[in-house]
Amino acid sequence: MTLIGRLTTVVIVAGVAVLTLASATTRATRSTSDAPSSPGDPPLPHVAAPQTEFGLASWYGDFHHGLETANGERFDQWALTAAHRTVPLGTHLEVTNVANGRRVHVRVNDRGPMVRGRIVDLSRAAAARIGAVDAGVVRVRVRQLER
Repeated sequence: MTLIGRLTTVVIVAGVAVLTLASATTRATRSTSDAPSSPGDPPLPHVAAPQTEFGLASWYGDFHHGLETANGERFDQWALTAAHRTVPLGTHLEVTNVANGRRVHVRVNDRGPMVRGRIVDLSRAAAARIGAVDAGVVRVRVRQLER
C-alpha cells in the first residue's frame, strides 16, 4: 500500500472513531426526564435546575453609565445589575467572590462581557458589594436563582 493509501485509511478510521464517540457521548448525556413513562403518556414538563458557573467577573461603570442596555433600559452603575452572554435577560443571579465569600444578587439586563475569558460583567455597585472594584477582575461563582 502506498503512503497516500495508508494516510487515507488512517483519516477514514479516525473520522469514524470521532463520529462514533460523538454519537455515544450525545446519547449518554441526553436527559430522559422528558421521555414519557409509557408509550401513551405525554412528556413530563421540563424543570431546569439552577445553573452554576465558575470563572472571572469584571465590572463596568462611569463610561457606560446612562447608555442603553440590551433590554432597552439605561445602564445605572449604582443598580445591582449584570451583563451575561447567554442567560435570559431579567434572570436573577447570585454572584460570589470565591476569594472572600461575599455575594450579591443581580438582575441580568445586558449582554457581555466582551472580553474573552470572563463570564459576567457587574455594575459598579454589585462589584463593590463583593469587593471587586479595586481588583477589577475576580474569580466568582455565578448561580442562577429561581424566577
